[in-house]
Amino acid sequence: MSKKYFGTDGIRGRVGEYPITPDFMLKLGWAAGMAFRKMGACKVLVGKDTRISGYMFESALEAGLTSAGADVMLLGPMPTPAIAYLSRTFQAEAGIVISASHNPHDDNGIKFFSGKGTKLPDELELMIEELLDMPMTVVESSKIGKVSRINDASGRYIEFCKSSVPTSTSFSGLKIVIDCAHGATYKVAPSVFRELGAEVVVLSAQPNGLNINDNCGSTHMGQLQAAVLAEHADLGIAFDGDGDRVLMVDHTGAVVDGDELLFIIARDLHERGKLQGGVVGTLMSNLGLELALAELSIPFIRANVGDRYVIAELLERDWLVGGENSGHIVCFNHTTTGDAIIAALQVLMALKTRNEGLAQTRQALRKCPQVLINVRFGGGESPLEHPAVKEASARVTQAMAGRGRVLLRKSGTEPLVRVMVEGEDETQVRTYAEELAKLVTEVSA
Repeated sequence: MSKKYFGTDGIRGRVGEYPITPDFMLKLGWAAGMAFRKMGACKVLVGKDTRISGYMFESALEAGLTSAGADVMLLGPMPTPAIAYLSRTFQAEAGIVISASHNPHDDNGIKFFSGKGTKLPDELELMIEELLDMPMTVVESSKIGKVSRINDASGRYIEFCKSSVPTSTSFSGLKIVIDCAHGATYKVAPSVFRELGAEVVVLSAQPNGLNINDNCGSTHMGQLQAAVLAEHADLGIAFDGDGDRVLMVDHTGAVVDGDELLFIIARDLHERGKLQGGVVGTLMSNLGLELALAELSIPFIRANVGDRYVIAELLERDWLVGGENSGHIVCFNHTTTGDAIIAALQVLMALKTRNEGLAQTRQALRKCPQVLINVRFGGGESPLEHPAVKEASARVTQAMAGRGRVLLRKSGTEPLVRVMVEGEDETQVRTYAEELAKLVTEVSA
């Protein structure tokens, strides 16, 4: 069955436009509470990022959940992976995050975690959707859920993050700049790195409800790059609004993306004999990552774009490490979902082990030139199914002889075909991409 509300990462949209409205959130809380209660006594944790609309939706969800008989524990502003972790440690039936991740403040959304700190199974999401179409009822007064607030949530999560590195770890002598995107990491991230001995300069940690991800964080790296150079720092770390993405900046001011961070973590685990299997990337992971891992005889497979699909592949293969070039990095040897702070700590540990700076360590992965061209088409039959496009794609793939690749895919949100070619020769890659884009345009006419 296709889902009506749930996408690949929960329910998300513009605040005030259905379904991101208070009345829908009330009903969603009720439906979720009814679904979770089928498992017995029901306790649900609710956290949020720093968007101004989070207060409104928190209240609506709280009312809906308690009307279904679920007890609610409020966490306040906390990173998304913290809710996954705390849902496990409090033995809750579920965790709910009110966040639109890296989007601007006028978007918001809802993510769910199971009591094990994982994404909800499809059957539970479908059950919630079925309940959303039913009349809302209220349990009898004596069974209405209770609400409490977890006051030490930040401290618990800080200690959990620190536990992902050996207890003897000290980053003394390391100067780092952290960009918190005026988001959910604004309290906990600086504390984690300071308590581990680093000298920390903090940017964008004054949330006002409207400035989350506003020209800062992992989607806008310019401020962090400038600060690293001005502060003569060893490196910079950028989080997104809800703390599940991380990118870095080396001491020269160059951006280090998720593919490079994933390689640094995987190579470190491999060298210490702790990798367990291989690495999961996505269709958009740079070919350079695949080639660099192959040189180390580390298996690599590609999942569809989205951390949900990366996690599914890791679980199926019983592997530990995967991620996206956007900075979603999953370290299953420490936690159950993408966690930006924990991923950053693993990178710092790898640098410490090798006694290298980030600029030096990243050189082991040589990213391949990548050209992406968006081609608009007018609907109807997909140009990707046209025999001429298939033949040309196969011909280009064969011509690059394993040292390049072609990816043609339809956008999930717009009438666009994304034509991507990458390989070792930038001129050749651009020529091939333009050739394929022209062909897609012609068959779409």
